Amino acid sequence: MESVAFASEPDAGAADSHNLTHAAADRVAVPTAAAARKTGRTMSSPYPGQTPNIAGGPSNGYAAVPPGVSHPGPASAYPTAPQGARPPAPPTSHIGAPELAGLTGGDLTPELVQTDIWSDQMVAAAGIPIVDVPFVSVGGGIGSFVTVDYLRIAGIPTNQIRILSNIDKPWQTYEYLTRVSQIPRSERIRSDSASRPDNIWGFPSYALEEAFKDKSLKSLWQVLVEPIWADFYTPRAGMVFQNLEREAKRIRYWEMLVKGQVRMVRRRHGGGYFTVLTPPEGMASTKRIAYRSQYVHLAVGYPGLKFLPELQDFRTKNQDFHHVVNAYEDHEHVYTYLKSRPGTVLVRGGGIVASRVLQRLMDDREKFGLQTQIVHLFRTYVHGTHGKHVWLRRKGGNGFAYQGFNYPKSVWGGQLKAKIRKLEGPARAEAYKDMGGTNTPWRRRWQAQMNAGRAQNWYHTLEGTAESVAVGPDGKTLSTVKVGGGQRTQISADFIIDCTGLQADITEHRLLADLIEHSGVGRNPVGRLDVERTFELRGTVSGEGRVYASGSPTLGGYFPGVDTFLGLQVAAQEIADDLARRGFCHRIGPVRSISQWLKWATNQQI
Repeated sequence: MESVAFASEPDAGAADSHNLTHAAADRVAVPTAAAARKTGRTMSSPYPGQTPNIAGGPSNGYAAVPPGVSHPGPASAYPTAPQGARPPAPPTSHIGAPELAGLTGGDLTPELVQTDIWSDQMVAAAGIPIVDVPFVSVGGGIGSFVTVDYLRIAGIPTNQIRILSNIDKPWQTYEYLTRVSQIPRSERIRSDSASRPDNIWGFPSYALEEAFKDKSLKSLWQVLVEPIWADFYTPRAGMVFQNLEREAKRIRYWEMLVKGQVRMVRRRHGGGYFTVLTPPEGMASTKRIAYRSQYVHLAVGYPGLKFLPELQDFRTKNQDFHHVVNAYEDHEHVYTYLKSRPGTVLVRGGGIVASRVLQRLMDDREKFGLQTQIVHLFRTYVHGTHGKHVWLRRKGGNGFAYQGFNYPKSVWGGQLKAKIRKLEGPARAEAYKDMGGTNTPWRRRWQAQMNAGRAQNWYHTLEGTAESVAVGPDGKTLSTVKVGGGQRTQISADFIIDCTGLQADITEHRLLADLIEHSGVGRNPVGRLDVERTFELRGTVSGEGRVYASGSPTLGGYFPGVDTFLGLQVAAQEIADDLARRGFCHRIGPVRSISQWLKWATNQQI
């Protein structure tokens, strides 16, 4: 996540760079030359912020869906407000606007694809229209939303910001993933009471809001006595999404959103960057549009689903996406089948997603009187408390490592945050290894259900390594598992649910892979994007321009816990503070903070 010199006039380039910030936002530069040959390239992996590729194969940038199911792809290049919200009128320089009418071609040329630093003339010669805007955020998920929320509160108007995304709502992907991993809106997510992506101040907390709405002190009592006499308080998913929608309307999020697929980000001669957008088919006169900006923010999330090798081999060889599924795919058919007849499910993985899948299976068994048999395969079976020493230990048992949240709470504002901010190289990698690992919260209900399953002989646990999966003589899946002592056993199951998570390799993401190849971006000690303490992406400086990154691709940097609500807010605050130092926005000091909180509390639009 590298440079070529071109013959050009430095003074003109410097002037253009200056104009990126001070000229009117969204000024469209109409190209003067026709486009070169179209490349016709397609996405080889899912784009951040979209629903995963359910069919399991490559797509053209939008998720594939099972036969007979219509895809809810974007019908317009313009912002789509949630139901009940009035869609804002799009700015005149958005794609499909009169300024772009009549343009032809406008695609990437071999010269552009192979060149690290682009000049304005190269882009114009390719027939690609240019839109000027100071700040561009790529992704459109919660990472983009939180960063833009900070900038709006810091005084940046909507016409100075563009969010490039192929989703309609910032919580859309997160809600999809929580729903298919068995956390509907009525259930609770794994997040702290004060970790509010819709509220940079964290006050009032989710627990306080819930107490007010429910007219009950139960949530406040739970926060008071957690985790000794009660489980950690966590908010309901529905409340999180409702509050995100409220804040999105308040900051006029949909005025900043532009729909499309971001293909690449390249440095610009004279400073700044070109972010290349592929708009939805039929929504623009050219295949690509280039956003020329002083600052770029990348919040692209995970590149796609992660499958265990033997499960991916089975799906590919047998073209069977029905009996072997990922927990982050829509797999409701598994639970529907089990309601109609007895069956066996093999669950793979030992984290929070596996816990939620197990609870759904057990809830259905209890609620509908089912005869479902559950086999739970652990690669590493945790027998009890474990860790390097007495001050670095995690509880565990029955195969699971237990921890209330993704990371120890001190990574967000305690000794671990301070410690890792000072570490470099191998020492930082070792610190991440010490506090990492798959874990799940200890919840009383889950424990009671699993204990009942063991006692009644319908929940079975096994430690081992699966070597292969095939179709058995009875048509069911047949897994060959290597257990202790080198022995092998076979597990027959109607369904296998892979709960091992999402793909973390940044090179699997097309945008990040291109950035690594064509800029000076390096990898941090754990192999992901190397960022400064301000979340500036190292190696991408272009004149006065800067690229920032937040979220899961930056794990391994100076701040842990990046892929959490509070972690995204910490990153956004660091980015906003750095931009304030550069003169792009106001610093959020005490006076601005108080006045802006009052506007938030009264739901006053900004």
